[in-house]
Amino acid sequence: MARAQGAVTATRPARSIPRILAMVVISILVLGPLYWITISAFKTREEIIRSTPTLFPETWTLANFQDLFAATAYPTFLSNSLIVALATTVVTIVVSVAAAYGLYRLRVPGSGKIAGVVLLSYMIPGSLLIVPLYRTLAGMGLINTHAGLVLVNVAFTAPFCTWLLRGFLQAVPGEIDEAAAIDGAGPVRTMIQVVLPLLLPGIATVTVYSFVFSWTEFVFASQFVLDDALKTLPIGLNAIIEQYTINWGLIMAGALFTLLPTVVLFLFVGRYFVGGLIAGSAK
Repeated sequence: MARAQGAVTATRPARSIPRILAMVVISILVLGPLYWITISAFKTREEIIRSTPTLFPETWTLANFQDLFAATAYPTFLSNSLIVALATTVVTIVVSVAAAYGLYRLRVPGSGKIAGVVLLSYMIPGSLLIVPLYRTLAGMGLINTHAGLVLVNVAFTAPFCTWLLRGFLQAVPGEIDEAAAIDGAGPVRTMIQVVLPLLLPGIATVTVYSFVFSWTEFVFASQFVLDDALKTLPIGLNAIIEQYTINWGLIMAGALFTLLPTVVLFLFVGRYFVGGLIAGSAK
């Protein structure tokens, strides 16, 4: 009996080896590019393009960051991205919370079919909609404006965020709505004063998704924004690349500063985002 228990105990470390190796490989694939961008931002241009790469900068320099903010329009791109991302996030939260409450809580006639159509609209590739979206925005006079870009971003973030909030809404007992109705609260007041405080983890999830989506969006921003003074960070970083030469130090410094807001956001509310994906898929 003791010999059998010893054999089982001996096999447990062996079984965990593939899992540990998989975690190491995934960590390298995810964190490796981030590490390389970070150290390259502090290297000189000559060291970056050297045939033999270095894991640590031989000479630490801040010249790439100085050139980024002094010799390029990066501050303008940064402010434009902040405007678009924050506006997209706020509008997405309002639209998705109201839509999710109406579809999954009030149980209006046909809400199931409407919810299916909302989720189906998210699955349509955005590249197929560039021409109709361009004509629609042009007819509304929103081409080459931040408002047009925010409107397009919300059109793609709101459907998924509405579905994402479904799991959080179903976790809130329905008796709360009934108690609020007995006290004389209508649907809007119940949603804002009673249900909304209980949806803070879900709202954090929606915030992360909508902010990251609009912060990194490239296709629509490259087609619907033409003026250099209105371009966002993904388009601005692409504009930094010169025709015949590429200043990799400048690109890496810009990429690092572009990553920072999303990394900081995930550090604070990333656990809610993972939990939201699990809740939305399990309900």
